[in-house]
Amino acid sequence: MSMLEGKVAIVTGSSRGIGKAIARRFTQEGAKVCISDIDEKALVETVKEFKEQGFDVIECLTDVTEKSQVEKMVADTVQQWGRVDILVNNAGVTRDNLLFKMTDDDWEMVMDVHLKGAFFCSRAVQKYMVTKKYGRIINISSTSALGNRGQANYATAKAGLQGFTKTLAIELGKHGITCNSVAPGFIETEMTKATAERLGMDFEDMVKARITTIPVGRSGKPEDVANTVLFFAGDDAGFVNGQVIYVAGGPKA
Repeated sequence: MSMLEGKVAIVTGSSRGIGKAIARRFTQEGAKVCISDIDEKALVETVKEFKEQGFDVIECLTDVTEKSQVEKMVADTVQQWGRVDILVNNAGVTRDNLLFKMTDDDWEMVMDVHLKGAFFCSRAVQKYMVTKKYGRIINISSTSALGNRGQANYATAKAGLQGFTKTLAIELGKHGITCNSVAPGFIETEMTKATAERLGMDFEDMVKARITTIPVGRSGKPEDVANTVLFFAGDDAGFVNGQVIYVAGGPKA
């Protein structure tokens, strides 16, 4: 039997990059998945692609900063499949700048998407999970949580997700619900390509430069993160709760 056979998952921000890799990994292991994103064009294309491959998915156009949209996403998922077993809070955004250049909107946008979004989504699913006495919540943090120049907003949000993770683990554990976090390092995605462009660097040059700082001698791929998320989502991780794993090719805090 596949690891997630019969399970229902919601993955936010899953029309591309790390989120899409997680959704794909889940479907490969037998899960039914709500593909959720704010980018309608990418969302439609991803759902079409997954369905053509025989995966059981639905699309949910969702802004995770809007409570009503989040609640509809969860309700639609439960209406479709009768349950929700796994939530991956992956939706994210960057608005990088040095502190003295960072605007109020830069700060608030990043806080809202990462923290308010994870709060709304987790609160919406937990009532269904509590009823079933089973659940897996996985929050996507980042090595930036340890501090990163030009990312005061993003680093703060990602560190906040780790505190959120540990608190949910304490509150929900007695209900059969675990909450863990995965903190990727340098992963080749559209977001890191955009960072290279913002810095005026060729992406391949950026990759080569970053590899020199990574002990395993290569950059990360979205699938590296997806494989770790899959572990947390499975039954084998039932006694792992409130943990943060850095998927960064080398030791982190």
